[in-house]
Amino acid sequence: MDLLTYLFWPNPGNTSYDNPKVMALIAAGAGFVVLGLLVKLWRRKMTNTVTKKLTRSWAGAAFWFGAIALLLVVSRAEQIQFLSMRILWFVWALALLLYGIFQWKNFRMRHYQVLPRETSYDPREKYLPGKGKR
Repeated sequence: MDLLTYLFWPNPGNTSYDNPKVMALIAAGAGFVVLGLLVKLWRRKMTNTVTKKLTRSWAGAAFWFGAIALLLVVSRAEQIQFLSMRILWFVWALALLLYGIFQWKNFRMRHYQVLPRETSYDPREKYLPGKGKR
């Protein structure tokens, strides 16, 4: 019962912006936001269409995971009730983990490269008979 009270307590308090844990979480949230922007720029330069299609949601997901992390950190530091519950961090981490596993499996399953075909020019080919109609 104490664990449920610990996780679902609406206003845990006892933290401020100069706490090293809060600083690390703000840096991680800002890192996710910057990562989302960098992935978006990286995708613009990409030429492989299969990889570009499979990485379509990465930029938005990284941005939103970072924005939600920043919201949770600020709500905890400012003691905003019900947004500062510890269970929301577990839900956030679980969603990030499941998204990462799903994207990793999807990328491994569906990613392929189109290999260039080697064509050789044979001058006799234009004189040979073509495939017949069946």
